[in-house]
Amino acid sequence: MGSGKSTVGELLAQRLDVPYRDTDADIVAVEGREIADIFIDAGEPYFRELERAAVREAVVGHRGVLALGGGAILDDATRELLAGLPVVYLSLEAEEAVRRVGLNQARPLLAVNPRRQWRELMDARRPLYTEVARVVVATDERTPEEVAQAVLDALELKDA
Repeated sequence: MGSGKSTVGELLAQRLDVPYRDTDADIVAVEGREIADIFIDAGEPYFRELERAAVREAVVGHRGVLALGGGAILDDATRELLAGLPVVYLSLEAEEAVRRVGLNQARPLLAVNPRRQWRELMDARRPLYTEVARVVVATDERTPEEVAQAVLDALELKDA
């Protein structure tokens, strides 16, 4: 949350001259409601089921830059699907996340004591992110353009 997945993903797609896709946006489009509303109305298990299907469809059918929701890697099948792909983990420390998103927006998993919950989420997810990532790019104190360039450099890709 707050790592810049969407912003950096769009920049990378432009620089590589390929399509951009975000599985969270796919879910919102299909459901006709925001992710926070899905969590509230139908619960996290339902959302994770939607997410699993959206990621599977996107990984199989999309040829470009793909941004996944932060919890997508919690699913074993999703991690298997990502194995061997040029996955980038955009890392972020809590203080930077607070600065970027304030942790007060509609983030259903951060409803109570956002700082502590963010740290707990990241403690649980970080090993999974690094498991599937080909490269890790720190985003702290970097502009989206600097992060996009670091991703291109790390993956040894050139602008289109």
